[in-house]
Amino acid sequence: MASVVLVSRPASVLPKISKGSFCPAVLSVASVATGQQRKLHHAVIPKGKGGRSSSSGIAATVFGATGFLGRYVVNRLGRIGSQIVIPHRCDQYDIMYFRPMGDLGQIIFMEWDPRNKDSIKRALEHSNVVINLVGREWETRNFRYEDVFVTIPQQIARAAREAGVSKLVHMSHLNADIRSPSKYLRNKAVGETAVRDEFPDAIIMKPSEIFGREDRFFNYFANMRWFGNAIPLIGLGKKTVKQPVHVVDVAKAIINAVRDPDANGKTYALVGPNRYLLHDLVEYIYAITHRSFVPYPLPRTLYHLVAQFFAMSPFEPWTSPDKIDRFHTTDMKYPGLPGLEDLGITPSAVEQKAIEILRRHRRYRYLDAELDETKPAKTVNY
Repeated sequence: MASVVLVSRPASVLPKISKGSFCPAVLSVASVATGQQRKLHHAVIPKGKGGRSSSSGIAATVFGATGFLGRYVVNRLGRIGSQIVIPHRCDQYDIMYFRPMGDLGQIIFMEWDPRNKDSIKRALEHSNVVINLVGREWETRNFRYEDVFVTIPQQIARAAREAGVSKLVHMSHLNADIRSPSKYLRNKAVGETAVRDEFPDAIIMKPSEIFGREDRFFNYFANMRWFGNAIPLIGLGKKTVKQPVHVVDVAKAIINAVRDPDANGKTYALVGPNRYLLHDLVEYIYAITHRSFVPYPLPRTLYHLVAQFFAMSPFEPWTSPDKIDRFHTTDMKYPGLPGLEDLGITPSAVEQKAIEILRRHRRYRYLDAELDETKPAKTVNY
């Protein structure tokens, strides 16, 4: 009896598909604004039912994936069957948690040097989507805010344009302003302009303060309990209005913008559904954790002096003068910019998600206390 033997070859040695075999609609993915034509690989042709074992047609390089927001973005990309390249500078054991987020062989790790242009080009040369999430809340001797928020994004945008990448998503901040007292926010504003100049069709995301399980916003205020029950706030927090957004909503917005053909060149303002006084928001944080909340006003100059002591830490500083300025900056309103609703996302309220973040800050006796016992934070309209 004759038998048939099927021989399969790994994807790395499969020949690239020529353009002559496909319709113009598929070939348009490979076209670029500079006139350069990129060969279309079979791995970026959408197929399947849309799950993790399907192919979404997205081959994405996610810079800054090892940060707080990055893990949520990679998880969303992996569950729809995308190929993901994760450039990293850390130890391989620090990124093992990414492996279950995608199907076998769909997540590729690559060491990179942000100061090396060739390293950036190698990381995105086979991708049709580039997502820049590179960021840091404090400066170091090697990387200042100018490097993290201006120089590196500019080089990524330039490399993406030269490589013929069809989608570039850049992460900025809602309060990015060249006139801001925060150096962090000033450089975010300069970085937006630099990316737009290098890649005019870039999609720029401007989220407010992001809260989530691993955040440095809600957890920052909740951890103040280790320094006593009194919580220092500039002006008692009654002159600052915040509109925090949930991390999952931001990750969904990035994925939906990547899949939206009309999103190119747009700037999105990503905010939560409600605005709160900083005083009321921090009070709600302590109400959920069943801990006493005793705020007291602290002058900005004295607050900066105390924060400067923490900023001298050779490790990750708990706070810094710049972080204090950023947290005490009122969130801007951009009624003319599209937001989460324009990307098909219903924003999650703080009252819905805060318990997931703050339960671990409760004492044991209140660990399973019902959320109904906590009065919701007051909202404002200005």
